[in-house]
Amino acid sequence: MMDTVLKLDDAWLTLAGNAGRVDILKGITLEVARGESLGLVGPSGSGKSSLLMLMGGLERVSKGRVQALGQDITSLDEDGLARFRRGRMGVVFQSFHLIPTLTALENVALPMQIAGVTDAVTRAKDELEAVGLATRMQHYPAQLSGGEQQRVALARAAAPRPAILLADEPTGNLDSANGAAIMDLIFGLRDRHGATLVLVTHAPELAARCSRVVRLVDGRIDGAGA
Repeated sequence: MMDTVLKLDDAWLTLAGNAGRVDILKGITLEVARGESLGLVGPSGSGKSSLLMLMGGLERVSKGRVQALGQDITSLDEDGLARFRRGRMGVVFQSFHLIPTLTALENVALPMQIAGVTDAVTRAKDELEAVGLATRMQHYPAQLSGGEQQRVALARAAAPRPAILLADEPTGNLDSANGAAIMDLIFGLRDRHGATLVLVTHAPELAARCSRVVRLVDGRIDGAGA
């Protein structure tokens, strides 16, 4: 029997727009198994990133239900969602979202320190070394290239050893060489930590690395993927 870590039941996302309310996601039903790498593909505006945000509790369903690691996150308030995500989910965005006044090491360690992780600095150093930044830990974001900043963001997501890693177009702001290196690191960290990976991408070569691909069109799943 499949060990499900993410489950969406008839999930809808409806947002207010200039012309009224718009259905972004329309009745998504989907399960993701433990250890799976799932690629979310489809044209721009199809709802890929919105679906990822629902999985991470960063957007709330308008109707339906979302479960993560056996927990119905639909019923949690903002504080409850933050506590649930802490240590269980890592998120990597297209934009790096680093704090400019903190060093690379501090950017990775701080969220764990806030969560009360006693070996936060050690873990942060280990993950920065794993992404090839052993000599750049004391540098600030402005002193790092785009590829290096995304490596810091990846280390920050992986350091708590989350069960679920969500990546939204993580190579979108990078050149092809840096993008390929980041994807190697993401899959390597996923394998090292045994995390379940959900990856939003426009790149067919990245989707092909996933164990399953789901295509979205106009807010709906276009077939089950394979």
